[in-house]
Amino acid sequence: MELILNKQKINIEINRKPNKNMYMRFLDSKTLMVTCNKLISEKKIYQILLDNQKSLEKMLDSKIKEEAKNKYFWYLGNPYIPAFTPYEKEVSFDEGFIYAKDEKMLNKFYQTECKRIFNEEVQKILNYFPNIPSFTLKIRNMKTRWGVNNRGTNTITLNSELLKKDLDLLDYVIIHELCHFYEPNHSSRFWSHVEKYYPHYKEARKRLRS
Repeated sequence: MELILNKQKINIEINRKPNKNMYMRFLDSKTLMVTCNKLISEKKIYQILLDNQKSLEKMLDSKIKEEAKNKYFWYLGNPYIPAFTPYEKEVSFDEGFIYAKDEKMLNKFYQTECKRIFNEEVQKILNYFPNIPSFTLKIRNMKTRWGVNNRGTNTITLNSELLKKDLDLLDYVIIHELCHFYEPNHSSRFWSHVEKYYPHYKEARKRLRS
């Protein structure tokens, strides 16, 4: 089955399961997966897709943008084209390219840089924060949050995706989480602390959301 969305031919894959509802998601910019009950006919599925064409076109636009972005290796706000060559002994940058032996080396480089840069920035910023308790810094990929301050365990967790952002945005998140040692919630007093160390925090929040 095929469907035309945004003047583009989309292949429809049907996954039949014993569930009541129908779910649709793009596997890539050319393939839409439809999960539905085994009793629904292809004719009915096609009509439902037509009825939801505008929503599907928006989903397709998002998928195309996601694929375009994922073509690059993002590092401190800059996109680089990955180039894999078997003789590379270490990761290097040159004129918009990032060179590595393979994807495994590139992933290891990313993890190493997260630890190095995040720790360096935390130590630099800590010099301006008095009366901060000792805490553990953790780094992991998070889907919905850029940072977390767990005051119960004195742990700050930073999202590894921040390495893809401009360095000043990483600094904003660090400052944000450190300020939670002064104020646990997002009260006006909390934002006053943030503004003291990062006056343009509202702009930083918008940039992170985008």
